[in-house]
Amino acid sequence: MSVIARFFAFWYDFIVGDDWTVAVGVLLALAVTAWLVGTGIAVWWVMPLAVTLLLALSLARAVRR
Repeated sequence: MSVIARFFAFWYDFIVGDDWTVAVGVLLALAVTAWLVGTGIAVWWVMPLAVTLLLALSLARAVRR
């Protein structure tokens, strides 16, 4: 495996990890936060709420397995 392939494999594993739905959820939360910042609304609460919900969903899914 080349150095470049290992580089991208590392970042894929670091960002996506075992649960790709959490990575997609974080990206969606970042997009919503960026969108709401443009409207002038205080959005400090979006990311903690999103992370809490994503963690709960991920744990519930892991327990069911």
